Amino acid sequence: MVASQSRAVFISELKCLRHGVRWSELCQDAIDWNIWGKEKRNWQKNEEGRKRGWKKWQKYEEGRKRRRKVRNEGRKIGDRLKIVHIITRMILGGAQENTLFTCEGQHLDSNNEVTLITGPAIGREGELVERAKECGFQVILVDEMRREVNVWLEFLTLRSLTRHLRELKPDVVHTHSTKAGILGRMAAQKARVPVVIHTIHGPPFHPNQIWIKNAFFIALERYAAKKSDKILCVADAMSQQAIDAGVAPADMFVTVRSGMEVEHFRDSSKHREEMRRKLGFAEGEIVVGKIARLAHLKGYEFMIELAQSLCPKYPNLKFMFVGDGALHDSLQRQAQESGIGDRIVFTGLVPATEIPACISAMDILVHTSLREGLARVLPQALISGKPVVSFDIDGAREVCLNEETGFLIPPKDQMALEEGVEKLIADPDLKARLGARGQELFTEAFSKEVMVEQINDIYRQCLALKALRSSQKRLDIPDRRR
Repeated sequence: MVASQSRAVFISELKCLRHGVRWSELCQDAIDWNIWGKEKRNWQKNEEGRKRGWKKWQKYEEGRKRRRKVRNEGRKIGDRLKIVHIITRMILGGAQENTLFTCEGQHLDSNNEVTLITGPAIGREGELVERAKECGFQVILVDEMRREVNVWLEFLTLRSLTRHLRELKPDVVHTHSTKAGILGRMAAQKARVPVVIHTIHGPPFHPNQIWIKNAFFIALERYAAKKSDKILCVADAMSQQAIDAGVAPADMFVTVRSGMEVEHFRDSSKHREEMRRKLGFAEGEIVVGKIARLAHLKGYEFMIELAQSLCPKYPNLKFMFVGDGALHDSLQRQAQESGIGDRIVFTGLVPATEIPACISAMDILVHTSLREGLARVLPQALISGKPVVSFDIDGAREVCLNEETGFLIPPKDQMALEEGVEKLIADPDLKARLGARGQELFTEAFSKEVMVEQINDIYRQCLALKALRSSQKRLDIPDRRR
């Protein structure tokens, strides 16, 4: 009896979460019936009591019919899930593409109502806002939400996010990036959102930052984690870093690989000749490439030094830097002063749709960033059949398998970096074998459809768990008749 009652309450609670009907409304029939049963004995004692009881009974019947109508209308609505994603800015970047593909995939399901809230995309890194608007889901721009730290703007952002969430009444809020993750989860709690999910695309604390900043960000992440139902990470390494820092218990974390349009990278070889001709690479030239924003901690200084060392040895060697950023002019000037300006091609900002073609023009991809969650460019290159050479940072080792899909080397080890690249230049068969192995291992694993389905499963599990906990709490309420 108790089990069947628990299941019935659980189902009702889950429906109320999905349709926005208050649990108190669903339970009011039973509560009123208890009151009616208790007072009925008193009303039967005299005629006046019976008249008063009849009026109360009529009022109760009207309320019961009204609540039944609300529940029936709720059933007609269907299982429509309201989802709000919040990210600081929609520039051309891995976290932003991940968020965009998640929104796109969820929007394709007619049972979902998806909204994206973001700040303005300011700077030289490009933007994905217009593409998001073209997808058909609602996009809300919060002008106060900026990457730079500004206490007053943070306050205005929190107020604006809270207002939007109260108006939207979502079932799930999913936050991305550090600032949007902290402020978004605070706003979700204020707006009483049932389920709150956060994705760590790259932890804000890392060894290349002073200890006081790390301590500050760890404290913020611990605070925000208490407002989360689950924390997703794009690599196992990031989950472990957060656990080691005491951000949250291990059972809070789930690894969901950052999905992408794998078919474009798998079939990118058909664009190779055209793109190489467009970029000015001659037949027979070996192209070593890097794709990242031209910014600090992206490791372009190691790439310049690598080019200075290898270009004199290999006359047919060229380098290709894909991206734009604050360091563009200084890196270009440094290359010219080193006498290798004609051996390095700076493509500038490239649309996301052209990244597969750019990778196809390369022969080897090198990743020298000092801070990254799991750089999307690593699986992208492997799915394109290109071997990779990467510093062993964060989640890189989960795709750059040493001597199986590429070479994994210690961070900042310039000599090991040169050796890894030289091995691939000197041995075309090794280069082809490592690239083919990477394509075999990661094409399906990094599909955006797989990512969206995993995230949807997590939403459903969290909603069901919330409903179960709420129903158990309700069942512990003492009987009013006692």
